[in-house]
Amino acid sequence: MGSRNRLTDPAALVGDASAVINLNATGCAREILRALPQRFLVVDVVSSELDRGRSRARNDADILKDLATERLVEIVKLDDVGEAHFEKLVVGPAAETLDDGEAATIAYAASAEMTAVIDERKATRLCAILFPKLAISSTVDILCDVEVGLALGNTALGNAVFRALKDGRMRVLPRHVQWVVDLIGPGRAARCSSLSRHVRNRELNISATGLGSGK
Repeated sequence: MGSRNRLTDPAALVGDASAVINLNATGCAREILRALPQRFLVVDVVSSELDRGRSRARNDADILKDLATERLVEIVKLDDVGEAHFEKLVVGPAAETLDDGEAATIAYAASAEMTAVIDERKATRLCAILFPKLAISSTVDILCDVEVGLALGNTALGNAVFRALKDGRMRVLPRHVQWVVDLIGPGRAARCSSLSRHVRNRELNISATGLGSGK
């Protein structure tokens, strides 16, 4: 199973709201964060963004608060340099700006020279333009980390990834698709709407013909 891991920062990761939601959806965020060799930071702007999810019966803000209390997550604030980066990302035409949580995550990571964990294509594209030296990772990069795999074991990791796909609607970049499919099996991959239709149809065919494990 060849993964394409990009957790290049040995010290710290700065997670966007999507990363927090995906990790929570795995059902084993604590085990994952304990296994990671890096610190995991979340900007207070993201925490506030998740607070608004309570009106939609989402409990991600509460889980994040618990993780912070247990010191598995650090809640941080933007400094003056980060605020300047943040303004650059939120002021302008809609096609060239991001929501506050994504912008704060990127701004903090850029100012602190850390790795931003973001899953949205638009945010990744703007990062490459505005902060070409910024290291960018995704939630799947966390999940396919060697230490995480060793801590969870293959079966639990597969279940965690499947829950993140189904419940968190986790985005999967092209470099990760085969790793994800190999891990969860074609039967479950075919049921994940966050995977592309092409991938789901392909895995459905594999599962139907009995060529895959059909997990």
